[in-house]
Amino acid sequence: MRSHQLQRREFITLLGGAAAAWPLAARAQQPEQMRRIGLLSFYAENDAEGPRYIAKFQEALEQLGWAHGRNVQIDYRWAGADRDRFQRYATELVGLKPDLIVGQSTPAVAALLRATRAIPIVFVNVSDPIGSGFIESLSRPGSNITGFSNFEPAMGGKWVGLLKEIAPYVTRIALMSNPATSPQARGYLPSIETAARSLGLQPIATPVHDTAEIERAIAALGRDPGGGLVMLSDGFTLAHRELIVRLADKYRVPAVYPFREFAKSGGLLSYGVDMASQFGQAAPYVDRILKGAKPGDLPVQAPTKFELIVNLKTAKALGLDVPDGVLAIADEVIE
Repeated sequence: MRSHQLQRREFITLLGGAAAAWPLAARAQQPEQMRRIGLLSFYAENDAEGPRYIAKFQEALEQLGWAHGRNVQIDYRWAGADRDRFQRYATELVGLKPDLIVGQSTPAVAALLRATRAIPIVFVNVSDPIGSGFIESLSRPGSNITGFSNFEPAMGGKWVGLLKEIAPYVTRIALMSNPATSPQARGYLPSIETAARSLGLQPIATPVHDTAEIERAIAALGRDPGGGLVMLSDGFTLAHRELIVRLADKYRVPAVYPFREFAKSGGLLSYGVDMASQFGQAAPYVDRILKGAKPGDLPVQAPTKFELIVNLKTAKALGLDVPDGVLAIADEVIE
């Protein structure tokens, strides 16, 4: 009899232990919670450069444990510097009810903030987040937004100095951008004007709104000797970089650009923020917000990494000798 009671107690103990283990096993077998991120880019969907930045972002997220398709879904929208498309896609992304949205460029973030003041937003490549009214301060942006600025006012003077160093015969410079897509470009003007005065250059404001205006402006620069082009930070001109580079070559106008894509497309030289690194920096902010941090408590960070790219092939075609000092500091030289 005692043997049967002992066996019964052992069976109940075993059964109880197994029952206690079932919830743990069930939890272990459950899939990870799927989080959702929207990303609004100023690149066109068929632009080869956009995916390079996205890959950097996804790689950085994976290092933090967020794998696309496993525990996070990323919905992409490619605006191609089209203002109407920015707003339409921003509304679409908000309608998907994501946990967070990443916005690339000033127009993208403006559209997102018109669509939501509740969903967290992390921005990259925004030139003047305070002047644009996106945030209250860099240290405590407030509301539902934070991110990474590509605004460094002294960059304007650097563009002018590099252009004059490579093309010393330049006496006047067109400052080109589309005011509708780059109101922040005015932030570079003080340093540009200071550098232009010190180098004896005449700066000329050159707003452009379409491709016809771009061609007229560059053709006018090439009519008389001494013309040079300084391209300001602008998603519209970036979207039309192939045309701009081709026209600068056709009219033999030396030009300096803010984005590496211009130099890669045949532009003389580019100097600006390393945008790929900003996407990598954005990933830890996304990680922290998905884990409960408030975006308004995360400080907006200024750019820390810049890159200079020189296209020697284009310099040779323009009859320019790139000084050794410029080549020595270049991050990349295209031959």
